[in-house]
Amino acid sequence: MPQPVPLHTPQPAPQPAPLAALLADEHAGQPPGACDLVTVGSRQGLEAVDILRRGSADPVGPVLHDGGGDTLGFLVPPGTADGWDLPGSACTQTVGRGLSLAPPVEGSGWLLPPEPADTGEGDLVTDPTVLRAALDEAARLIEAADNCR
Repeated sequence: MPQPVPLHTPQPAPQPAPLAALLADEHAGQPPGACDLVTVGSRQGLEAVDILRRGSADPVGPVLHDGGGDTLGFLVPPGTADGWDLPGSACTQTVGRGLSLAPPVEGSGWLLPPEPADTGEGDLVTDPTVLRAALDEAARLIEAADNCR
């Protein structure tokens, strides 16, 4: 019995595009890889991730952790650093540092990795207003927990 002839040749699954390319699509007119990075202590950052994931209608974007586990970094839209002034955190520009799906900072890793834009799941950056509210709530929860001891 003859073998059926496939109608198409199977192709390997496409590899995710570099984050720089994904961000360029999301932020038209910005340089490739344009985003800012909000860094915060890991305790407050992990609490904020929980708050964002369970209560916010807005998706949380990619989150980095440093190798020692001391800080978390949230990718936010370019320009956020210009007006970021939340005590206990810092926001820096990352334009031109070649962001990709590999962690952009040596010795770091993804707590929440970036997802390709065509998956329809999540966003490529976290809304800075939503992040600020989550970080504020996290700080209040941590302070309340510490005062109960």
